Amino acid sequence: MKSIPITDVSSLKNELNKYKMGKKLEIPRFNQLARMAYMGRLVMTPLDPEDPACKSFLVHVQEPLGLAAHFIELDEDLQDTILILDSEQAMAMAGIMQAGVEERVRWHEALNERDFYFSSFYRPKDKESREESA
Repeated sequence: MKSIPITDVSSLKNELNKYKMGKKLEIPRFNQLARMAYMGRLVMTPLDPEDPACKSFLVHVQEPLGLAAHFIELDEDLQDTILILDSEQAMAMAGIMQAGVEERVRWHEALNERDFYFSSFYRPKDKESREESA
């Protein structure tokens, strides 16, 4: 953890302003976080909701679960951690998270409408006759 000497109030204010601005992630780390956002494994909250000038977000990264944990690679230092993202990348994460939710909604709606029985047991007569003659 970084220590900040408190002897100089202006340096303390400068350090606090740096934190309030948030941090930009490098491309590989952004992509890892975006995968977690798409799967709904991020919790985002404004860094300072009482300050309208502060547009940064606190982002809690939750580890992937279940099947996703076998396929999604996430750096160890990103697992179950809290980051401060700048406003631009935080808004991009929110959009990615929304796209993931919308995709899952469409998938669940399609699953609810799917007729498994028909595709498993219905065989057209001409297809059956071809299989018998083979």
